[in-house]
Amino acid sequence: MQGTSAQRREQILQVLREQQGPVSASTLARRFSVSRQIVVGDIALLRASNVDILATPRGYLLQKKEEPVGIQFTVACCHSQDDMKKEMYTVVDLGGELIDVVIEHPVYGQLVGSLKAASRFDVDVFLDKMERHKAEPLCRLTGGVHLHTIRCQDDEGRWRIIEALRANGILFEKEE
Repeated sequence: MQGTSAQRREQILQVLREQQGPVSASTLARRFSVSRQIVVGDIALLRASNVDILATPRGYLLQKKEEPVGIQFTVACCHSQDDMKKEMYTVVDLGGELIDVVIEHPVYGQLVGSLKAASRFDVDVFLDKMERHKAEPLCRLTGGVHLHTIRCQDDEGRWRIIEALRANGILFEKEE
């Protein structure tokens, strides 16, 4: 597909509108016969023009303005890198979706990483990508302490997830 950069950005936006899930920069690059870096730049320009595009571990996702189903809550966690898989599996196995991870950095303030992990498959894709890129998790910057925004069906699901994280020694709780 040939055309101007503005036309390509409009076509990228159309692809994101039509997709139900994330689309990788590499997939978009192949589709439009450009480099991955060109697509990353196009996404940056779309974001700068107030298009709400979320970068997830599995690709780009156009944020839809629909009300989320269920409830959303935040938990504080603390664990080693070795327990990251256990933490994530615990949440998704109990019907939760890990929306993001948040840390409080001493210089930058709050840093947020999008996860959008709702299944073991999503978790495995994320962990594989971390390993392939030899990336460190954000919580490594804070001695393991971090927050997760989680979405689940109802309050009963929320308490199941919290209790399972507590039982696995992952929930960060202040000792009195």
